[in-house]
Amino acid sequence: MRVHDPDTGLLTPGWTGSPAAAATSDGAYLQALLDAEAALTRAQALLGSVPVEAGAAVTAAAEADRFDLASLAARARGGGNPVIPLVADLTAAVGAEYGAYVHRGATSQDILDTAAMLVAARTLGPVLDDLGRTERALAALAAAHRDTVMPGRTLTQHAVPTTFGLKAAGWRSLVLDARDRLTAVRDALPAQLGGAAGTLAAFGAYGTAAPTELPVVYARELGLRAPELPWHTLRTPVADLAGSLALTAGALGKVAVDVLTLSRTEIAEVAEGGGGGSSAMPHKSNPVRSTLIVAAARRAPQLAATLYGSLVAEDERPAGAWHAEWEPLRELLRLVGGAARDAAELAEGLRVRPDVMREHLGLTRGLIVSERLSAELASVLGRSRAKELLTRLAAKGRPLAEAPELADADLDPAHYTGSAGALTDRALERR
Repeated sequence: MRVHDPDTGLLTPGWTGSPAAAATSDGAYLQALLDAEAALTRAQALLGSVPVEAGAAVTAAAEADRFDLASLAARARGGGNPVIPLVADLTAAVGAEYGAYVHRGATSQDILDTAAMLVAARTLGPVLDDLGRTERALAALAAAHRDTVMPGRTLTQHAVPTTFGLKAAGWRSLVLDARDRLTAVRDALPAQLGGAAGTLAAFGAYGTAAPTELPVVYARELGLRAPELPWHTLRTPVADLAGSLALTAGALGKVAVDVLTLSRTEIAEVAEGGGGGSSAMPHKSNPVRSTLIVAAARRAPQLAATLYGSLVAEDERPAGAWHAEWEPLRELLRLVGGAARDAAELAEGLRVRPDVMREHLGLTRGLIVSERLSAELASVLGRSRAKELLTRLAAKGRPLAEAPELADADLDPAHYTGSAGALTDRALERR
């Protein structure tokens, strides 16, 4: 029996093979840790507290392929995080002449927090690209089906007519909300640098003339935002990231759950462009993309809750609160990355069936426009009598068109979509 297989994603089809999977792998995290260490030495060199050659030497040595991931993982248990064994290995890789400048003045959390922000930034780029694909495909659907009438459903029942264009425009609006929040969070991801207790004291002791300038230079080297303060126990960046990721998962989940509902056999108003097969039933074409997106959306809130819980971080550096963030943050990035990929494929391939939608408008035999009839009859019969009449006609189960009282009424559902077209147009103006 093989017991040391790498995580191949056997049970995670939602994100396996996605850009997020690559950007959040152990190797990617290791490279981010190394990038953080190298940037720190370069920043210190730029401020004159270490030789320029030291920055170059650490950067040259900071290649993930040169390090043993399994060994680092095993030794991380000793100190509770992987930075401690990595510093030892990186110091050895740099060599005797400049090895002493590795990790100079930093604490493990400085490096791991910074690496987490780098991983998040590198993951969110492809996620935002996929959200862009999704919103463009949904915009095209909304425009093409601006006036495609379908049953509006509330509490699972037919309510009043709506249009598929308005529904698609609503989906797109959610995707744009997610895009905007993720973009803002990505652009605000900060580097972390404070030393043992967030005072930058060790950097001054090692000869940095202006320690408060070091985080600024450090962040610039990494392409991250300069932190106003060390945030070892001020976890706003992680909480903001958690919230935006959970919202994105939920936004995509709303699109997917609607598709799941509308693609049921007995509804069949839409279908995924390329469904998945069944192991037992040859006739099935399952809405796999939607299913995986919904699975991600169901898991995301609990992962975000763990990260919100870590806001309660004691002292100047916490025991347990920080450590609890690592796995759920990575899983959130992976889930959302996979869901965004699947959402783009779902939206681009979605098949819409206007003829089925039109057929379903007649299932209630005219009752789908009872709201309109009630409003029109109220001016003649009064509100109470109008409602009583329509309730009585509905109870008979006959088509409303056969009722003598409604002989002159307009029962065409296509004539009762309200401002759906105008609302769709307004929604599509958003960029």
